[in-house]
Amino acid sequence: MTPAVTSVPAEVCSTSDHPEPPSVAILDPATAQRMAHWLGFLADPNRLRILSILAVKPHCVGDLVNLLQMSQSAVSHQLRALRVMGLVQGHRQGRHVIYQLHDDHVLTIYETVLTHLRELEQL
Repeated sequence: MTPAVTSVPAEVCSTSDHPEPPSVAILDPATAQRMAHWLGFLADPNRLRILSILAVKPHCVGDLVNLLQMSQSAVSHQLRALRVMGLVQGHRQGRHVIYQLHDDHVLTIYETVLTHLRELEQL
């Protein structure tokens, strides 16, 4: 199996005055492809809106339908896709399934991208 990250020597034809890290990591092609697929999956406004709600607190499908003003089938479809990609998880609570972000990594990715975009708006 090919390693996900290959170490590349720091000697590059750069004239930058920035201190160079001891080594630079480069993704192997297969890992880069998997990451591109995963990140591309996030490039859907409805999925991002669902993540934005679940970043605050867990919700059932009915709550998400009301907040997003989308049909129940559309919300369920997006939640199923988010669950398959490992971004959300659901647990049964009585008659309802409560959805939440899968773990802190998902929250970190969401918050990092949002912070970056807000910083770019300030430029």
